[in-house]
Amino acid sequence: MTAVGTTAGPGGAGGGFLLAPERVKEASLAGLIVLSLVVFNLVIDDYVSGRFFNRVAISVAITALLAAGEAVVIIARQVDLSVGSIVGVSAYVTGDVLTSNPDLSPVLAVALAVAIGAGLGLVNGTLVAFAGVPAIIVTLGTLAIYRAALTNVAGGTTLTTNALPDWVVDLPRSTIVSAGDFDLRTMFVIALVAGVVLHLAMGSLRWGRRIYAIGSNPDAATQAGLPRRRLVLGAFVLCGALAGLAGFMFLGQFGTVNVTAGANLELAAIGAAVVGGVSIQGGSGTVLGAFLGAVLIEILDLSLVRVPQISEFWRDAILGLLILGAVILDVVVNGRLRGRRRRDGVAAPTGGAAT
Repeated sequence: MTAVGTTAGPGGAGGGFLLAPERVKEASLAGLIVLSLVVFNLVIDDYVSGRFFNRVAISVAITALLAAGEAVVIIARQVDLSVGSIVGVSAYVTGDVLTSNPDLSPVLAVALAVAIGAGLGLVNGTLVAFAGVPAIIVTLGTLAIYRAALTNVAGGTTLTTNALPDWVVDLPRSTIVSAGDFDLRTMFVIALVAGVVLHLAMGSLRWGRRIYAIGSNPDAATQAGLPRRRLVLGAFVLCGALAGLAGFMFLGQFGTVNVTAGANLELAAIGAAVVGGVSIQGGSGTVLGAFLGAVLIEILDLSLVRVPQISEFWRDAILGLLILGAVILDVVVNGRLRGRRRRDGVAAPTGGAAT
């Protein structure tokens, strides 16, 4: 039995669960979300309403799924820039199949989208893990390749809602529970369940602890005998699978799908993960944090639109500053934590792993 790191998952070493850096980040994000709602409620008439929260729940589902997948990849000290293109390919191919086979089972339709995403993620992971090509180069290339393939398959045609089964078109309005103006939308519940399950898996399962280990210290993890290549491959496949599921949601939410479907979603997903406290240096952060980051960005984006004094340029600038500030804060805080641990003689957290 060889151990890597000093923790059994996200949370750091020696500080206790409640004082762990990840818990602090998550609590801070929750506080920022509440503060944002309070501030916008003061400057926007009829701001807090069921209609607004329903819009947030629908629009954040796709980004939250992608952010969860990116969180795993970034924790493993990689990055996936191709998730937007994977969303587009999955949405279009699944929609095309449903157009030709309207009686196809919803379960099979979702499975098809997830399988397409996982397959494209497998390509990314193989090139990164086994060919040794840097992830940023691989996924920047596949971003363009997958988009070009979609353009070739689509041939300039556009899928429209009238060609899709009713259950797909009705998906954005589908609810689990309704209470007055507030609806618990099915798409949001799916994204939430996926995020919670993945968050628990990263913190509790050996696989998740090993992902933290290879991201925190790849050399030490390799020396300890961890299957680094397989873990990196699995992270990309998982990220692709979640992007495929997001592609199915994209099909349901927008109905009309063309070759530009999913464009720039990779930026939103990475931004949400970073704002959510996932360290760009790898080995730190949580899926829950990435989910909260997606919610915060979505609330700001939808709220700033309703402030007439703020132009579209400044909306983008504010969101950009938020992401930049999160990166700077991450570098500064992590640097100080590592310095303090070295002074205290405590090993830096790696997420822990055992073989």
